[in-house]
Amino acid sequence: MPLCTLHALPYRPDPAFWFERIRHAPGAVLLDSGRPVAERGRFDLLSAWPIQVLDPSASETGDAFFSRLREALRSLGDAEAPSGTDLPFVGGLLGYISYDFGSRLERLPDHAADDLGLPHARFGVYAWALVNDHQRQTTHLVFHPSLVQAERSRLTTLFEADWASPPSTFSLSSAFVADLLPSEYQEAIARIQRYIQAGDCYQVNFAQRFQAIYSGDPWQAFRLLRDACPTPFAGFMTMAEGAIASVSPERFLRVSDRTVETRPIKGTRPRKLDPKSDLAQADALMASTKDRAENLMIVDLLRNDLGRSCEIGSVRVPELFCLETYPNVHHLVSSVTGRLDPNKDALDLLTGAFPGGSITGAPKIRAMEIIDELEPTRRSIYCGSLVYLDVRGEMDSSIAIRTLLFRKDGVYCWGGGGIVADSAWQAEYQETLDKVSVLLRTLETTLAS
Repeated sequence: MPLCTLHALPYRPDPAFWFERIRHAPGAVLLDSGRPVAERGRFDLLSAWPIQVLDPSASETGDAFFSRLREALRSLGDAEAPSGTDLPFVGGLLGYISYDFGSRLERLPDHAADDLGLPHARFGVYAWALVNDHQRQTTHLVFHPSLVQAERSRLTTLFEADWASPPSTFSLSSAFVADLLPSEYQEAIARIQRYIQAGDCYQVNFAQRFQAIYSGDPWQAFRLLRDACPTPFAGFMTMAEGAIASVSPERFLRVSDRTVETRPIKGTRPRKLDPKSDLAQADALMASTKDRAENLMIVDLLRNDLGRSCEIGSVRVPELFCLETYPNVHHLVSSVTGRLDPNKDALDLLTGAFPGGSITGAPKIRAMEIIDELEPTRRSIYCGSLVYLDVRGEMDSSIAIRTLLFRKDGVYCWGGGGIVADSAWQAEYQETLDKVSVLLRTLETTLAS
């Protein structure tokens, strides 16, 4: 098996030091573990200048698009990491899948307005990456065997040279405004609860969107957000008409050596400044019968989703109702694992589980139908995934919550939550604000005076 080549660089805890050099390059992408403040992530991964870029065509099914992604991986060629190294990525695919890609995997209605026009998915084929390993405190350029020597030399020179980032700015020209009035939100929750009472569903994740006008460089906005809310599944991707900036705390699907893991979040409490009050919030979340029931619904849904692609009998729940704490909120998190079936791959896993059950509801398809009926606009990147998948089949992906889309001169952010029979709309409305308030407030500090 051909081996990739490594070139050592000085270790830097903040990957922005390296990403600054390529952020204006075509296909620039950063997957950021939020170190050193966020503790769960191990690797940062960044790259640019993809060999090929793949978007789904207008009428292409999800299965057909994933088949093209498989072929793109095969065309890049096999590679392994050198002996004794732990590398998450040795060349392969980096990109995103929007929530709306789900309509290419399942037959769904088409009521919500697509006013942002974000492609349903976009992946680049990358033959190199820079990898930060925070556990070993190493930084390496990773070159796939297919990458020509001239390009290896160019990249080595780029990252070894002294660098001074050109100045750039970011500012909002308007504060964030919600797309829904509180009365409209209340009516939507009432309609969801009527569906629940009629037996259509048990839980529906309902979201509202916030938007503002901006000018300048979205990368600077991401830097502000990262400082304010470091998370283990953050990411930044450039696009022709803007960028995606995510500070997500939630893993969707990970595949490593054919072991599968998903970590759904369901259950939230806002942080408090007073330590005693903050601890009380965490204790209340852990003791909440309602939040535990919601979390368990989604765990059961994901056990079923993983079971479509995992070996029979391999799906387990090693963690149930664990507390994870972030700068703005406490979350209730569980873990579901499995062993990938020998006849399945990571893209089969995505086919069977996308979008993540934690941000749809249960049963999934009926919940998605209700979301399309009640949310006035499409979710776009919100509740989609940022993904890497390499030629070995190693994959990790996020649930794109706490995520902003910069599109032309607008910036968009979403906040949502799971609605059940006994949900109180005022509390659910406040939860949508609690989840994104640190993001909105952070960017609103840039408002022009």
